[in-house]
Amino acid sequence: MSFHLNLPSPEEMRKIILSYGWAGCLVFIGITIIIAITPIPITIPTLVAGSLYGVFGGTLLSLSGIMIGSWIGYWMARLVGRRITFKLLGRYSFIVEDYLSNAGFWAICTVKLMPGLPYWPVNYGAGALGVKQSSFISASFLASIPGQASLATLGAFAVKPSVFHGVVLIIAWTVVVISTLVSYRHWRSTKADTQKLEK
Repeated sequence: MSFHLNLPSPEEMRKIILSYGWAGCLVFIGITIIIAITPIPITIPTLVAGSLYGVFGGTLLSLSGIMIGSWIGYWMARLVGRRITFKLLGRYSFIVEDYLSNAGFWAICTVKLMPGLPYWPVNYGAGALGVKQSSFISASFLASIPGQASLATLGAFAVKPSVFHGVVLIIAWTVVVISTLVSYRHWRSTKADTQKLEK
């Protein structure tokens, strides 16, 4: 699946959002929702959010757009079905199926935290494989917080370097690493228990 869409540069995106005045935050959320349902990386919008709205505001707005976009992607996949969805996933289909077959909370957390794996195949794969909506939403939310906080902090640091931003960035990435290890461990344990019950 490919989208031939060129995102504006971070500075251009900043200007677009600022041009809408008080409604700029709503425009940002709309842009993030659209990006979240495509294979386009959500890195740039989150960096822009941090540079415009600071660590906390940027993280909150980015999470809002990502969660809505993830939920839309989840239901799009449920509606079109597994066969079509997995064709669209392409090279990600095997990874998604391996991690999300009979998946629950910890599986979603693990793949959402996993470095190098975008959110969109997880969203579509979870919907296509019938992962419970409550597990998908709660795990997606918790797993997205540290990564989005770190990106928003990086954006804020770029326009206003400070010790505070540096400390928050270190803490956020430390949480990402620890959360990934803990989540992976719980997922492997849960998967092993499930396999034993199936035998």
